[in-house]
This record gives sequence, C-alpha cells and structure tokens, in this order.
Amino acid sequence: MGSKNKLKRFQENETFSNVIQPTREEVVGGFPLKGKWNTHFKNDNPIVLELGCGKGEYTVGLAKKFPNKNFIGIDIKGARFWKGAKEAIEEKLLNVCFIRTQIELVDHLFGKEEVSDIWITFPDPQIKYKRTKHRMTNAVFLERYKQVLKPDGTVNLKTDSEFMHGYTLGLLHGLGLEVLYANHDVYKNEGSPEEVLEIQTFYENQYLEKGKPITFIRFKVN
Repeated sequence: MGSKNKLKRFQENETFSNVIQPTREEVVGGFPLKGKWNTHFKNDNPIVLELGCGKGEYTVGLAKKFPNKNFIGIDIKGARFWKGAKEAIEEKLLNVCFIRTQIELVDHLFGKEEVSDIWITFPDPQIKYKRTKHRMTNAVFLERYKQVLKPDGTVNLKTDSEFMHGYTLGLLHGLGLEVLYANHDVYKNEGSPEEVLEIQTFYENQYLEKGKPITFIRFKVN
C-alpha cells in the first residue's frame, strides 16, 4: 500500500464515528470507556472482541450475523481496519467499532467481566522461541483475557498455522483450561460453528488457494 493511500485512510479514519484512536497514555492512564462500553453502543448487548482484526472481515461479518451483539475490532494498523470501518458505516451497522491500539492493553480497555467472547483470527504465530512473548495465546495473554471475559466467555482461535494450533492446545491442556471444541481442518471435518465456515478473511482465502488446512479452537480461560 502506497504511503499516500495510507495517509488518506488515516485521515478518513479520523472522520469515522466508529473508530477510536486513543494514545497509549490515554489507555493506560484511565480509559473512559473501560467498564462503560454499554454507553458507547447505547445498549446492554454482549460485547465481542476481534484482536488483531486486520481488515476487519470477522468484526463486520460477525456483526451482520449477530445483530444483537456488539463487536469491537482492535489493531494497531489503522490503514488496514479502515476497510471494515468504512463497510460498517456504509451498511449502517451500529453494533461495530474499531480501536487503534496495542492488543496487550486489552485489560486497560475493558472492565472485569465486560466481554462475552474473544476472536483471534490468523495471528502471526511467532514461531521463533524468542518471540514466544508475542504469541497471542501465550500464558500472559490468556491471563489478560481472563481479566475481561465473563465467567462463561470463550476465546476463539482460527489459524492456518499448525504450530499455533498445536502450541495453543498444549498450553491449554498444561494449564488445565477447558477446550470446548477443536478442529485441525474445518473445511474437511464436520462440526465447526457456522461463523467459522461462513466468514473468510482476505488472508484465509489465500491460504485456501494454496491448499492449507484452516484450524479452529474454542476454549475457556476461567
């Protein structure tokens, strides 16, 4: 993406009512919507997060499928989620918003038990050992998710990385956390939830063209 195109998207994000772009200091220093997201959406519907939302395909796709839930996509790259934010505005989806910030700040953005479910779609698997701390399903991240999820809340991991799938399952078993569902090839093996099969991201389509299996895990951290 050219720098001019990026700049244009950054500028357009500033005008979108469904995009929130706080500084790190504002998030850490006492984010005003923490514990009060019902005031933003003007309802008490369940809140669902997509962490590392990319272009926002899952955030928007889930919002269309579940109009009685609120969906928030979080990513540091605003030029990417510009696409999802723009689509949501054009289609008048009032149950969608995007936050441009670091994912590791999730427990500063949301109050205790404020979130119903979390989606992590095609994250960087960070395969090198020294990158373990950046894996979005490592023990530190799972503890952050636990802080904001309701007792019956779930984390949903959809990935093309067999390494990420196996790493996460092994960690969950080691920590004694409940795995509700696991599938190492969702399009070949039956049983995956509709939203796993019906919503596909830009990158997912590329992986499918290459014949890579797509995996999915739904689990609890509480």
